[in-house]
Amino acid sequence: MAKLEVNVDHVATLRQARLGREPDPVTAAALAELAGAHGIIVHLREDRRHIQDRDLRLLRQTVKTRLNLEMAATEEMLRIASEVKPDLVTLVPEKRQELTTEGGLDVAGQKDFLREYLQRLKAAGLTVSLFVDADSTQLNAAKEVGAAWVELHTGTYAEAESEAEAQRLFDQLLDAARHARSLGLRVKCGHGLNYTNILPFRGRPEFEEFSIGHSIISRAVLVGMERAVREMLALITP
Repeated sequence: MAKLEVNVDHVATLRQARLGREPDPVTAAALAELAGAHGIIVHLREDRRHIQDRDLRLLRQTVKTRLNLEMAATEEMLRIASEVKPDLVTLVPEKRQELTTEGGLDVAGQKDFLREYLQRLKAAGLTVSLFVDADSTQLNAAKEVGAAWVELHTGTYAEAESEAEAQRLFDQLLDAARHARSLGLRVKCGHGLNYTNILPFRGRPEFEEFSIGHSIISRAVLVGMERAVREMLALITP
């Protein structure tokens, strides 16, 4: 059965708009777990635009399923991850000016650096996933540098302007997932997935997990976190 990890970054985004205490992403994470989420995701950015160090440390104490820390491959984040010990570390590209992550990590272009960086993460007892585009070159490189997981970037698929384009990009994701699995990598996917464009993924064994944040948090504003999570779970579960 496919699993769902819920990203609570946007709860923190709303809180940081007033630099206050509400809404609390730690509380949101607990509600998501109560609704059946299989994991919680947070992205601790260099500029701390939403998730704060306090959130990450409290989530490590309270998350009962799996805590997935998205982060850039920097010395600061290596130190934090080694101290906090999330269940999974997902390395993502990060640019200060972007609204959200715009594409996959260029693993093939920085294999030597990432191989050594992953060795240091694994020496700290951490399991590593790489956020990559649906490209065989990047997947091969992910295997070479020592990743256990890949998360396929679905943003381009989510932004397709026609059904034909969406189908072409979905088929590309399927091929990439099959290739990754043939390499021994575990496969999840995420970015831009919502309650409509998730439907083709339903029941597809190529995808083990889904990482979804914005659409769930957006619906939760209107119907509540627990209902929003349960509705998404119903869509990904055959």
